[in-house]
Amino acid sequence: MNLRRQIAVTVALVSCLVALTVGLLVHQASVQQHTDQARSAAENALDAALDGYSRTGALAWNAKLDDPELPPRLRELATDGHHGSMLVHGPTGTRMWAAAGSNGRIFSLWIDFDQDEKAISDLDRSIMISAALSVVVTVLAGVLVAHRISRRLRTAARTARTIAQGDLGARIGSLGRSRDEVAELAAAVDSMSAVLSSKLENEQRFTADVAHELRTPLTGLLTAAGLLPPGRPTELVQDRVRVLCALTEDLLEVSRLDAGAELPELSPVTLGPLLRRILAVAGPAVELRIEADAEVTTDPRRLDRVVANLVTNAQKHGAAPIQVVVAGPTVTVRDHGPGYPADVLEFGPQRFRTGARERGRGHGLGLTIAQGHAAAIGVGLRLANHPDGGALAELTFRQ
Repeated sequence: MNLRRQIAVTVALVSCLVALTVGLLVHQASVQQHTDQARSAAENALDAALDGYSRTGALAWNAKLDDPELPPRLRELATDGHHGSMLVHGPTGTRMWAAAGSNGRIFSLWIDFDQDEKAISDLDRSIMISAALSVVVTVLAGVLVAHRISRRLRTAARTARTIAQGDLGARIGSLGRSRDEVAELAAAVDSMSAVLSSKLENEQRFTADVAHELRTPLTGLLTAAGLLPPGRPTELVQDRVRVLCALTEDLLEVSRLDAGAELPELSPVTLGPLLRRILAVAGPAVELRIEADAEVTTDPRRLDRVVANLVTNAQKHGAAPIQVVVAGPTVTVRDHGPGYPADVLEFGPQRFRTGARERGRGHGLGLTIAQGHAAAIGVGLRLANHPDGGALAELTFRQ
């Protein structure tokens, strides 16, 4: 049950309870008032009848002596010489009886209570109608208020999801003129997004600056390493310099992807022949299987980078055989190694985190670059572990 329904149900229940409580109190007060009035009228009439009987010897009103219809309990009270009254519901209607004993005789009379009961019933009906209308109005007002709050919270949640998907420029805004808790939440989320955006921009700028600063001296170092005399030490130096140059190029590529500096060049291509060309340099350990070929619109250069990085990641962290399967607009890359680490599956690829126990098996940029290029060309990339073992990367194209 969403917040709007919870508020509406709560308001409805509270309104019903309040209306029921007020209705019962008014009903009891009305019954008490009519009963007291009828009792007072009956007793006053009996006193007047007794006074007239003592003076004239005749009974006035509808007073009777030793009336057989007198209720037994009231008869006992009058026999003891007391005055009393009682409201009695009988087959002929509701009556208010009054009785008194005098000189061994019982004087009694009754007055009709049916009109009072009708007045009470009319009042109860009016109370019920008024309570129902008040509950409806209150519930409608509660629904409107709940809808407004829910709409503002949904706007905030939608913007928060947009921020979580990577659009740190998204903002919730003021959400109206109210300065309540929802507006405070929106302001806090906007402030958090602004801080995150600023920190991310600083990080991206730092990465790009470092890569640019390293590129020139590393190029010179690579050239100088080529001038060293042949030998094992020279080979080790040249290998490490090439690794540093590759890392620098990867950092530059990540910074360009972060900045969105490159636009994809989309064109219709057939996946089977394109993947054959891409995997031609991967070696015999990579098996290409085409179950159903498909023509898609993509950027061949960026797709080359995505597939190459996925295959390289499988070669570094997985185990042979490595299988690339084309099934229509879906391409999967699977190895038979230990699979992706749990943090990669939960949080996605993260730069400079490989999930490998050995630090020398990569710098964690391969999957990050693959994910960035896939997003740039509009291809869905899903990372998972195969039920039978091994890592599984699935590319889904829009046809």
